[in-house]
Amino acid sequence: MASDPRAALRGGLPDRYLTPENIADLLSVPLETVYAWRKKRTGPPGFRIGKHLRYDPIAVHAWINALTEAEHAAA
Repeated sequence: MASDPRAALRGGLPDRYLTPENIADLLSVPLETVYAWRKKRTGPPGFRIGKHLRYDPIAVHAWINALTEAEHAAA
């Protein structure tokens, strides 16, 4: 069975918008940390759909890659 090409484009992340809980689970951090990142504008970019906060998996992947690249550049 062929793998879903969208999974490769999204780095293995789900093919749907992520909730703050999903981000906390994905990165193994407390949910409060995800909200603190949003408040400080240091975390992955999110957006609201009504009162619901969501994250685009592609943007989350890009944010993680940027952190990784910054870490390697500082080393």
